[in-house]
Amino acid sequence: MSFELPKLKYAYDALEPYIDAKTMEIHHTKHHAAYTDKLNAAINGTKAESLTIEEILKNISGYPEIVRNNGGGYYNHNLFWNFLSPKGGGEPKGKIADAIKTYFGTFEKFKDEFSAAALNRFGSGWAWLIENNGKLKVISTPNQDNPLMDVALVKGKPLLALDVWEHAYYLKYQNKRADYIAAFWNLVNWEEVENQFLS
Repeated sequence: MSFELPKLKYAYDALEPYIDAKTMEIHHTKHHAAYTDKLNAAINGTKAESLTIEEILKNISGYPEIVRNNGGGYYNHNLFWNFLSPKGGGEPKGKIADAIKTYFGTFEKFKDEFSAAALNRFGSGWAWLIENNGKLKVISTPNQDNPLMDVALVKGKPLLALDVWEHAYYLKYQNKRADYIAAFWNLVNWEEVENQFLS
């Protein structure tokens, strides 16, 4: 079984003006495709071929670094594209909205904490909203690590993710990561976050 690059649910230009079409095209067809191809090559002929990506990640310490980097890159981007929507933004509704208020006080406090995690991640990495032992937490991970991995400092179920690798924003925002993070809030697909929370 080989992993496949997923098709996006929207056109490359659908997220403009917040994320430009060229960045989306390169990010999906070059970066995500490369993670997918390298992951498949790394597990070719091994027992991992018969596992799901989640099963691989949960025991990632038992695999070579190439599997950690590219398996994480493959999985993280699969989530990330679905957390973005041309019809996104605004505030969440439903049970995820209630949970955010329970654990962060207000949506604005959550937004500030998540934005800070994304802004202050040194170098490349990700910001996450996760469910950890029934509670919501904001964390960040380096490189292509994620909270499913057994090597993660804080483990949990991913509910929302933001890619803060420079390739995700540099064409439009250059070194202004804060502007990219601010733009992200106009695209968040809260329905998908709710789906992850309830699944």
